[in-house]
Amino acid sequence: MISRRQLRIKALQSLYAYYKTDREDMGRSEKELNFNIQKAFELYHYLLLLIIDVILYAESRIELARNKRIPTHEDLHPNTRFIDNQLVDQVRNNESLLRFVDQHKLNWSNYPELIKDIYAKLIENEEYASYMSAEESGYAEDKKMITHIYTHVVFPSELLSSVMEEQSIYWNDDLEFITSMIVKTFKKFKEGDGPDKSLMELYKSDEDRDYVVKLYRQTIIHREEYVEYIKLNTRNWDLDRIAFMDILIMQMAIAELIGFPSIPIKVTLNEYLEISKFYSTSKSSVFINGVLDKVVFQLKEEKKIVKKGRGLIGEND
Repeated sequence: MISRRQLRIKALQSLYAYYKTDREDMGRSEKELNFNIQKAFELYHYLLLLIIDVILYAESRIELARNKRIPTHEDLHPNTRFIDNQLVDQVRNNESLLRFVDQHKLNWSNYPELIKDIYAKLIENEEYASYMSAEESGYAEDKKMITHIYTHVVFPSELLSSVMEEQSIYWNDDLEFITSMIVKTFKKFKEGDGPDKSLMELYKSDEDRDYVVKLYRQTIIHREEYVEYIKLNTRNWDLDRIAFMDILIMQMAIAELIGFPSIPIKVTLNEYLEISKFYSTSKSSVFINGVLDKVVFQLKEEKKIVKKGRGLIGEND
């Protein structure tokens, strides 16, 4: 589930914390890296659970209306299309989700205002109004509606961002990616799927699990060597004047260029340039691009970069 870009970001966050603490403890920091990745997987299940609570809140609103002292015809004959959503019914009975939620004690009971806020924004949404009044209804329409809720109501919620920040310093950074993973999960659901439908795994493969640990370790172990490459290719700059995050991003890029033969050079460069746009200064990507181009040339001259298999893609361009 966790993409290579997210793994790079997780490693960057942990490396930053490692170097900025008074005591550099590689073993402890590596545990925090794994914890950080696990928390992203927890967020995936936590957000899947959210729509169930919104449905339960909608059900409670219908029940309150039915029990009015003088209920209207609409109160007694409510539109239940939303609370009967077939996709949500599959999610709320999914064995994998229920097992994970139980093991990690996940629930939204402490955030009733968030559930109310999402529901309030939902019922004002034009897409929701069209869904509730449409003559045609079915599984495809149900899936489309829930997908829309996550991308246009849940993800943009400022209150949700506040709740995420309260629970984990990294969850706000994960929110967009995890939302996209939830949308991909919904795409895999089909009408008739039972409670044993599999959800996404934490890692796409054992290769990805090994990748992030090796990247993290190599960046620390070869720090002095990689910083020296940066120094040699920024002769007109005092290293102290270069943003620390820029240096760290370049260290990671060099670690990947040298240590991962199967990853093409262009992929590595593009990935770290994109990361720099979000985690460093506005001018960092241009600066980093110029420095890394020179570093790549030097590493090739020294035969430190040896690509094979998929890593050879783009080498002759």
